[in-house]
Amino acid sequence: MPANSWPEEDSYQELDPFNSLLSDLSVDEESVLETDPVSLTSRFQGRRRKAALVLTVVWSGTIALHLVSWASIFILGLTTILGFHALVVVFTKSRRYPKEIKGDLPSVSVLVAAKNEEAVIAKLVKNLCNLEYPGGQYEVWIIDDHSSDSTPNLLAELEQKHAQLKVLRRSAEASGGKSGALNQVLPLTKGDIVAVFDADAQVTPDLLQQVIPLFQREKVGAVQVRKAIANAKENFWTKGQMAEMALDTWFQQQRTALGGIGELRGNGQFVRRSALKSCGGWNEETITDDLDLTIRLHLDKWDIECVFHPAVQEEGVTSAIALWHQRNRWAEGGYQRYLDYWDLILKNRMGWRKSWDLLIFMLIMYILPTAAVPDLLMAIARHRPPMLSPITGLSVTMSMVGMFTGLRRIRQDQKFSPSTYFLMLVQTLRGSLYMLHWLVVMSSTTARMSVRPKRLKWVKTLHTGNGE
Repeated sequence: MPANSWPEEDSYQELDPFNSLLSDLSVDEESVLETDPVSLTSRFQGRRRKAALVLTVVWSGTIALHLVSWASIFILGLTTILGFHALVVVFTKSRRYPKEIKGDLPSVSVLVAAKNEEAVIAKLVKNLCNLEYPGGQYEVWIIDDHSSDSTPNLLAELEQKHAQLKVLRRSAEASGGKSGALNQVLPLTKGDIVAVFDADAQVTPDLLQQVIPLFQREKVGAVQVRKAIANAKENFWTKGQMAEMALDTWFQQQRTALGGIGELRGNGQFVRRSALKSCGGWNEETITDDLDLTIRLHLDKWDIECVFHPAVQEEGVTSAIALWHQRNRWAEGGYQRYLDYWDLILKNRMGWRKSWDLLIFMLIMYILPTAAVPDLLMAIARHRPPMLSPITGLSVTMSMVGMFTGLRRIRQDQKFSPSTYFLMLVQTLRGSLYMLHWLVVMSSTTARMSVRPKRLKWVKTLHTGNGE
């Protein structure tokens, strides 16, 4: 599946307060970011220098471990700590969520930023405009980001058929990509809860009735539903993405049950309006608005819940090249949030549980893959096993356990037979092989960010409407 480019400007002189609520933050010292546009922009600069520093520290530290006598003791101790944490994660009981809302139902605004989506836009609108929600207290906004195909004409026709549908058409001069589109439409919306979907999303009619009750806990600022791959049966890559999403949702459920961090995934995210305003809206200076918003919500003392059911169906990429482009963007966006907010994270603004969870996640998902390259080179040069093998083995084992358990939770209403367990085992083994691409993606992304200037180019997947 090819990818379209949705390029953004490489830099911003100032953030337009109308298009970016980031400039509306409180001047209180407890605010997450600075209110001065110049100071705010400077927070997102210097990423290359910071990434180079991280790369230097990780590489030099890994090489040093091969040269000191006590390295094996250090690695064994670190593996033991991570092992205990892994056991706690595995055996923690996931949270039980309320099924019904007590009192008045909050209104909901469903938002979709669309650019050249003629293949899927009609199916999307029909799906979202037929959701079941008592009182019909929801609206659907499609932001047409200056599409050059037949998307504008299709939306004009769809507006006449669906009362809930409203369309905002952006001009050619509009900036900010998806974040800019969402920020621009937000003042026009009315919902207490803001839901964001991609243009290829498909959901069950009872989606809102299942998700909105989770907001009854006052600290819940957002909810992310599981992303399911609609074309999962197509090939090795889509089957791997299906297993990956099961692992991701399981991991997040366990992390949140421990008081750790839940994360947004863009498609199928629900955000409390007051939480969105308090942390400044969507950041137009990042290529992964969902990961950036995740950090700012937690820094602003909000929780994010993640659920297996209901799920949002989306098209998975079907080729290695498309996957490479997509995951490089995800990896770079993941790095950007650490580079942008490192000082606030170190100040323990989120609390020790979330800070510890974020540290472990960063170590396993970012530092370990980056260290794998010098570790392997030193191992070859010194004719010895890689120093980080115990941690890598623990990480792979944890991934397989989580993937198998996640696949099992997806089938919660089905009867389990020996053949079912065998199928899940095959899916887990195949998914684990597929997940090895993250080692290459993460290590290469760190190196690239260290030598190349900051880029704000959002590359979107071309949706074909071929998902089941």
